[in-house]
Amino acid sequence: MTTRLPLFPLNSVLFPGLVLPLNVFEERYRAMMRELLKTPEEEQRQFAVVAIRDGLEVAPSAPGLPDQTTLPEHGPAAGFGDDPLKSFHAMGCVADAATIRERDDGGYEVLATGTTRVRIHSVDASGAFLTAEVEEVPEELGDGAGALAEGVLRAFRSYQKRLAGARERSLSSAAELPDEPSVVSYLVAAAAVLDTPTKQRLLESKDTAARLRDELKLLRAETAIIRNLPSLPATELTRGTTSLN
Repeated sequence: MTTRLPLFPLNSVLFPGLVLPLNVFEERYRAMMRELLKTPEEEQRQFAVVAIRDGLEVAPSAPGLPDQTTLPEHGPAAGFGDDPLKSFHAMGCVADAATIRERDDGGYEVLATGTTRVRIHSVDASGAFLTAEVEEVPEELGDGAGALAEGVLRAFRSYQKRLAGARERSLSSAAELPDEPSVVSYLVAAAAVLDTPTKQRLLESKDTAARLRDELKLLRAETAIIRNLPSLPATELTRGTTSLN
C-alpha cells in the first residue's frame, strides 16, 4: 500500500526516532511548509525525507564557477536533473513536523522527528514542491538482535571515549543509552561519524540484527582508526547540524 507525501531531499540520512532541525528558505520548501500548516495541529504534519544520491541540496541561485553565464535553476526539481527519482536513494524516512515556525523573512524553522522507513516509488515535480509515492518498510528484528544490541552499545561507548579523547574533550552527556535493539541501531547509525552512503546502507538494512552486525564492524574499525590517528577530525556525536535548504 502506497501513499503520497511531500518530499524533502537532503545531503544527509534521517533515521526513525531521530530529530531533524530544518532552516527552510527556498521557495519550493516554503510552499511545502505552507501546505503542511493547513493540516490541523492535532493531526500529523508529515513529509518524506530522502538522501540525495546525485544533485544539489540547495538549487543554484546565481551564475557561478566555472561558467559565469550559467543560469540559475528554478522549480521543485531544481538541482536534481530531468528525472529527480534517479537523483535520490531508494529508501527514505517519514518525518513528523512537531514545530513549524514562520520567520519574519518568510522562511521557516522546522523541528521534525523521523518515524518510519519508506521506499520511494515515484517522484512528481508538477506542483510547487516535490511529492513522492512512498511505501512503508516495516522494521523486522531478525535473529539475535538483543545480544547484538548489547555488543553494539559496548562498542559505541568505547568509540565515544576514543573520539572524545582524540578531540581532547570530555563526553558531553552521561545520559543512559537505550537498550531496545531497533532504537539502539538507529541511534548509533545517526551518531557515528560515517559518510552518507554508509548511513544510507544502514537505513536500508534488511532487519535490525543485520544493521547491528554492520555497526559492530564499523565501530570496531573506526575505534581502531581513532586510536592510531588521535587527531582525526569528527563532528559532535548525536547532534546533527541544521540543514541549510
